[in-house]
Amino acid sequence: MLKAKILFVGPRESGKTVLANFLTESSDITEYSPTQGVRILEFENSYVSRNNKGTSCEFELWDCGGDAKFESCWPALMKDAHGVVIIFNADIPSHLREIEMWYSCFVQQQFLQDSQCLLVAHHKPGSGGTTRSLSLSPPLNKLKLVHSNLEDNPEEIRAEFIKYLRSIVSALSESRDREEMSIIT
Repeated sequence: MLKAKILFVGPRESGKTVLANFLTESSDITEYSPTQGVRILEFENSYVSRNNKGTSCEFELWDCGGDAKFESCWPALMKDAHGVVIIFNADIPSHLREIEMWYSCFVQQQFLQDSQCLLVAHHKPGSGGTTRSLSLSPPLNKLKLVHSNLEDNPEEIRAEFIKYLRSIVSALSESRDREEMSIIT
């Protein structure tokens, strides 16, 4: 069985914990409480299999606090991560600037491929958030960007997340296959 570690990162108050709970079908949090450091959710998803071969995978979703005071913990959080989901509140202009830093630290400096990264523009309930096109600067404009609105269309983000998890499982499985072949030859 494969194991994958996915990080949820991004600015404070962007909705990381709410999305993590929804996507892993964990408990609902009714009032805002900033994540202190990290919260790890373990889950399996029956919709994620590689080419219908039934490759199963256990996931660890690391819901990382967005406060800069936890920056000293980031190297430990990043260790052995297979994917990064950068979540930001599209209705807060400063978040668009901040996500460049998150991308640099958690994707570029860890030598992850852009395919291992998903960018989520989260719209909080009542924000009237539209899925207007966002002008993202390079290299963010090359990343897969999805909008999430748990009030209006919750299944859209779930479907996109499952596609993302499938790509992570596929890459992990191919890497494992290459490793096994190198041992054999």
